[in-house]
Amino acid sequence: MGTRVRQTAVDLWRMGEGDVRRELVDGEVIEMTPVGGVHGELTLEIGRRLMEHVRKHRLGRVVAGDVGFVLRLPGDPERVRAPDVAFIAADRLPEGKLPSGFIEGPPDLAVEVLSPNDNPVDLQQKVRDYLEAGAQRVWVVAPEARTVTVYRPDGTARFLREHEVLEGEEVLPGLVIPLSELFG
Repeated sequence: MGTRVRQTAVDLWRMGEGDVRRELVDGEVIEMTPVGGVHGELTLEIGRRLMEHVRKHRLGRVVAGDVGFVLRLPGDPERVRAPDVAFIAADRLPEGKLPSGFIEGPPDLAVEVLSPNDNPVDLQQKVRDYLEAGAQRVWVVAPEARTVTVYRPDGTARFLREHEVLEGEEVLPGLVIPLSELFG
């Protein structure tokens, strides 16, 4: 029986982009199943709305599509997560530019859009990872239930139904997304 080699963020980067989405947890590369059409469309719509707001107010950058964030958690300093959509505040980006590689540190906002095959335990661990690394908000979007849960670093969460409004709060001041439009 051989010893498992612990992978690093550099190792994950060197694997390159491929047909498989990957994250790095406890030194192990986790491959994720490709997503479906509803997930893709909803991710794009959220990204579009965030991008419009962020550009208009010059708040920072929005990324989507498997961009890796090295979270530097105390027990796992090489942990790399890739939210469906993420916002990074301008003051966290040197000269306002994104790096060509993984982004060091958490996003200010991480958005995870649920797919039917997502494991609830794995999802809750992702939320915890983002918040413990310093994210200010995590949105978990559930297309089938037509809900969004907003998680905060203080441990509170807010559950929003399709007739309610998702707000950017202090992370993205002035952002308002009626869920009826998002899930329309």
